[in-house]
Amino acid sequence: MTRFTVLVAAPRSRASVRSTALAAAAEVASRAGVSGAPEVIDLGDLGPELLADSSAAVDAALEKVRESDVLLVASPQAHGTYTGLLKVFLDRLPELGLGHTVAVPLAIVDDLRNSHGIEEDLRILLADLGAWVAEPGLILAEDETGRPENVVRAWADVAAPGLRQAVSVSA
Repeated sequence: MTRFTVLVAAPRSRASVRSTALAAAAEVASRAGVSGAPEVIDLGDLGPELLADSSAAVDAALEKVRESDVLLVASPQAHGTYTGLLKVFLDRLPELGLGHTVAVPLAIVDDLRNSHGIEEDLRILLADLGAWVAEPGLILAEDETGRPENVVRAWADVAAPGLRQAVSVSA
């Protein structure tokens, strides 16, 4: 069975980024042949524990991410790139900690005209950790998060062939 995890990197737990990520995850799962509901890790729930030397909750979340075959990473744009929350969390992974993972970057931006940097930065971050990263990444404007289905489907039409192949190899 393919282990699918959604990593939500919004500073507030249960933010709109989470519901958008779950909608995207459903489309990824159906297009890539992944069965079952994904595990969800909401970094907003971990809050200050991310900065502690030791936290059972953070360690468990890191373990789930390391064991994932497919990892959808969703971050709102913060100061032109992904959130510091995501960086702090992923910095705790070992080198090539995502070496067997298919990663799907999802960025939520205020203005699509300024979206290129975050998508590229997310891809680079995930690739540096050893993941095979879906191209193109998925970018949604903040005002599309309430009803992301059309944008997600259009993105999946482009990304699905590569995703399907990558998932079949990694799983």
